[in-house]
Amino acid sequence: MNLSFLRLGWRTLARDLRAGELRLLIVAVTLAVAALTSVGFFADRLQGGLQRDALQLLGGDAVVASDNPTPAAFVERAKALGLQSVTTLGFPTMGRASDAQGGASKLVALKSVQPGYPLRGRLTVADAPGALEQPTRDIPAPGEVWVDAPLLESLNLAMGDKLLLGDAQLRIARIIVIEPDRGAGFMSFAPRVMLNERDLPATGLVQPASRLTYRFAVVGPAPVVKAFSDWAVAEAKKPEVHGVRVESLESGRPEMRQTLDRAQKFLSLVALLAALLSAVAVALAARGFAADHLDASAMLRVLGQSQRTIAGAYTTEFALVGLFASALGVLLGYAVHHAFVLLLAGLVESALPASSLWPVAFGLGMGLTLLFAFGLPPVLQLAQVPPLRVIRRDVGGLKPASLAVLGIGVAGFAALLLAVSSDIKLGLIAVGGFAGAVALFAGLSWVAVKLLRRSVNESTAPRWLVLATRQISARPAYAVVQVSSLAVGLLALVLLVLLRTDLISSWRQATPPDAPNRFVINVMPDQADAFQQTLKDNGVARYDWYPMIRGRLLAVNGKPVGPADYTDDRAKRLVDREFNLSNAVEAPPHNQVVAGQWTPGEEGAISVEEGIAETLGLKMGDRLLFDMGGVQNEARITSLRKVDWGSMRANFFVMYPVAEVKDVPVTYLAAYRAPETHGFDNGLVRHFPNITNVDMGATIAQVQRVLEQVIRAVEFLFAFTLAAGLVVLFAAVTATREERAREYAIMRAVGARASLLRQVQRAELVGVGLLAGFLASAVAVGVGWALARYVFDFTWTAAPWVPLAGALAGAVLALAAGWWGLREVLLRPVVDTLRRAAE
Repeated sequence: MNLSFLRLGWRTLARDLRAGELRLLIVAVTLAVAALTSVGFFADRLQGGLQRDALQLLGGDAVVASDNPTPAAFVERAKALGLQSVTTLGFPTMGRASDAQGGASKLVALKSVQPGYPLRGRLTVADAPGALEQPTRDIPAPGEVWVDAPLLESLNLAMGDKLLLGDAQLRIARIIVIEPDRGAGFMSFAPRVMLNERDLPATGLVQPASRLTYRFAVVGPAPVVKAFSDWAVAEAKKPEVHGVRVESLESGRPEMRQTLDRAQKFLSLVALLAALLSAVAVALAARGFAADHLDASAMLRVLGQSQRTIAGAYTTEFALVGLFASALGVLLGYAVHHAFVLLLAGLVESALPASSLWPVAFGLGMGLTLLFAFGLPPVLQLAQVPPLRVIRRDVGGLKPASLAVLGIGVAGFAALLLAVSSDIKLGLIAVGGFAGAVALFAGLSWVAVKLLRRSVNESTAPRWLVLATRQISARPAYAVVQVSSLAVGLLALVLLVLLRTDLISSWRQATPPDAPNRFVINVMPDQADAFQQTLKDNGVARYDWYPMIRGRLLAVNGKPVGPADYTDDRAKRLVDREFNLSNAVEAPPHNQVVAGQWTPGEEGAISVEEGIAETLGLKMGDRLLFDMGGVQNEARITSLRKVDWGSMRANFFVMYPVAEVKDVPVTYLAAYRAPETHGFDNGLVRHFPNITNVDMGATIAQVQRVLEQVIRAVEFLFAFTLAAGLVVLFAAVTATREERAREYAIMRAVGARASLLRQVQRAELVGVGLLAGFLASAVAVGVGWALARYVFDFTWTAAPWVPLAGALAGAVLALAAGWWGLREVLLRPVVDTLRRAAE
């Protein structure tokens, strides 16, 4: 007999498919690939949409953005190169209707433009909401504003009415339909108001603490623009140049991107759990597959087939199965990702660009890696099984070739999981947590099996319990495999439950119900007393009130700092812009001092938020030099504070523990919960027209709506992971089916009743399920805490009853899976049972 391994592989594949012995392997691989590629397709299309929208966000071939008027060097360089340029200025402020029109007010995104805007793209407007859209090269005429249509409804205004902006009254002339450099596909928290730059001084809205963004856009021949961009990037890195950045396609990130990133982390976590579960299912199914093929492999050896031919045949079979299951998973994942797009329709634009081929290649690679890493090693053992080994029904220990395949495969599988995790911490916690859990489960289950026999008194215990104890302790290796496999499956399922309940609830409830829902900035010093009195007169007894100072970090311990001194992107951005600093004699009650000491009234001292201190590499005793509106101030770090940014309270990176910082320009910030009094906000803006009143209630409601959409997407993907978990439970419980069948056959042959064997089986399953569920839940609590703390940045504590509930759930699931997978063992006829026992 001399068959090539390819022909032999085809024959064994056809036979195993007809016999249904590859069904579990195909299901496990398909589920893993579908879960991972569904997230991959969605993330790939989302990234493509961001790049597409970034083209609109730029509004030019190159854009220089800054917190202050564009430095003259950049303007002169663009002019010397012959580039066409235009400057826009944007910032949030309050728009109001006149008292005659009801006096309503609304936070708006104000934008001043000059002739020539926009340089790239088309500005599309309409004469009224719902009217015919038309592109235009014009800009608002002096005395006019163009607005987003929702603003009219919010302020109860009509076309031609006056819109009050600060000290100016401007007529609403057109509706903005498409704004090229605004971006598309993401929610905007404030409607746009566009005005001519000549009207901006009359509003009086540009104040020292205003959050201004100047955008200097240029267009021209590609080589010239590239030369300007390269020069601008180098110029912006100079220590003396502050607050200037050259925007690229990657830098234009809409404000909801952070929420999308967190959503992707949730989806990636669920997909990782599905892949890890599927790896366990594949390993268990492959072990059963190898046990079922002992006789065939031994017969092939007897007939003269070489080990290389047998190994090649099984490798060919698994490669073809892997390709089929992976392709099926990719198709299923592609279909599922459309559901994500629909479920997140309010968060991202449904008309995202087509996906690249990367998720397809990744899915195929993941499926093959999964099958070869966890399925092939035990099967390769068949090629080295001696004919006489069949009598013992054992494939033997792993040989060097199988160990090499296993090691390389596991390393590749872990690398792919880290790549798909979208966050290195998420990947390390998930993959590392599961790897550590497997070792922990194996060790503890081995100890538990050894103690089990001693803990049961055979002279007084029920007969079924004695037999069940003997069944487990007689084959400790099988028991360890079964408990460990069940525990890993239950670990993922418990993590999913915690993710769906506690972790997501922590995200949803991060904002306390009594948190401030109004933030008011730009309150001038001469308005401070009157503003606070107005709050008190309207029943606002509790509010945060802090000075707000704009300052730029110049040096640390006498050494000048700039973006080039840091490798972290966030650190680069922080030192390249102005900080919001503040001062107070007493430490804010909602801040916790975690290092050093806050000494009221201490001159030359500052308290720094611990997160920014870590990002910038600051430590206790460091001296920081700030430029505050032309006034330089140096102080020493005397304390570090932990700030709960989710509290919606007034928080600052840097605070001075004094009542006043002398000789610096200052405005005030107030945070409070607005009274239910009708017209309170409108009246406040009428009395103080220069302030910016941010209604966080609407923002919180929008964020909550986004969270609900993300949760629905997570729940949708949950079905895949739940299916993978059930596959693992079934595979783990049935892994020793044939061994059980032989043992039950012998007991039935000597007179044991089916009812007794049924009790033995149930006791064994319940015991294994209890142990696995308890171990899995205990580890899940630790992994869940690590995910909440280091990935999702939540404060989370699991309920103490989780391990107990997990143990009970493990017993129920193991019993259910055992009833379904092992019922056939107890229903076999006696003659068939004796025949199988004799084989």
